[in-house]
Amino acid sequence: MRPMSKSPGKGSKAPSKAPNAGRTVRPKPVAPIVVEQAAKKKISAASAKPTAIKTPRAARVTKVVVDDTFAEAFDMRATGVIVTGTNRKWARQAAETMTGFATSVIACGIEAGIDRELRPDETPDGRPGVRVLMFGMGWNEMQKQLQNRVGQCVLTCPGAACYDVGIPGPEKMKIGSLLRYFGDGWQIAKKLDGRRFWRIPVMDGEFVCEGTTGYTKNAVGGGNLILLGRSPAATLLAAETAVEAMKVVPDVIMPFPGGIVRSGSKVGSKYKMLPASTNHRFCPTLHGQVETDLDDDTRSVLEIVIDGLTAEAVADAMRAGMEAIMKLGPDKGASRISAGNYGGKLGRHHFKLRELLR
Repeated sequence: MRPMSKSPGKGSKAPSKAPNAGRTVRPKPVAPIVVEQAAKKKISAASAKPTAIKTPRAARVTKVVVDDTFAEAFDMRATGVIVTGTNRKWARQAAETMTGFATSVIACGIEAGIDRELRPDETPDGRPGVRVLMFGMGWNEMQKQLQNRVGQCVLTCPGAACYDVGIPGPEKMKIGSLLRYFGDGWQIAKKLDGRRFWRIPVMDGEFVCEGTTGYTKNAVGGGNLILLGRSPAATLLAAETAVEAMKVVPDVIMPFPGGIVRSGSKVGSKYKMLPASTNHRFCPTLHGQVETDLDDDTRSVLEIVIDGLTAEAVADAMRAGMEAIMKLGPDKGASRISAGNYGGKLGRHHFKLRELLR
């Protein structure tokens, strides 16, 4: 493994030309969840990064290039809820508030997002609804996040109600059975078809909340696509197009803002207090100052991170995203698609990009 190059310190002179100028180095960026996994296993930035594969650079890309690489994803746990409201606007408002500040387990404690909107005939109370999924690493933190987010964002939302997310399995997480105490003794339990619901009095009527919700240990987090483009506008359009295609796939979320992350990271930093720092090899403004994984005409790089209830769901979302990017083409969108991995050392789920397109 080749060590990561260090950024020039104060007073030092940056090299005038990158060591890999004139050659394309296939990217191995670090997905956000990887940072936590690597930190737990005490893997350094140098040892975590696989040896780059070098290929001749094309004079002009006439179609979207898909790197011969794979996205490395990890086992996660998942839960969630179905939120309903008086109308679509308020159901979505509760769901969006509940999933705020939930981009990465590293700093947020949870990764959460909207899976899809539900028609009235798909919800327990016959009202418009939204299915929210939440992904984490351990039971205790997930239970805390679930209770706090429903209690502060759904219980407080006018007209909202909360129900089991519908994840099959024997294990359940508590929602209404904990939040019922807010009723201060006035709460009422109802059991219908073997499911317990709590009716908690609030100022606009009552908050209906199911006692428990589904939970699984078989979820997958950290599926990803890395998009490289010739301009920020084109790369963003490619990412937006991919995210819209992925939203159609059930049982997945893209937890970052709009489903897109611009601040790809690497393990470690020149500053000892930081577990992760900017992945300088993918920063266009540092081209010519550091060893780079960018093509000569790359001006912007964006990443899409995917969490799913199953490996199949993550694979379907990645495939849908890549097909949408390739249909858009390199002139309007991304000129190259890659993915982040650790050479297979940390995550047991390997999504090979070219195989997904077969």
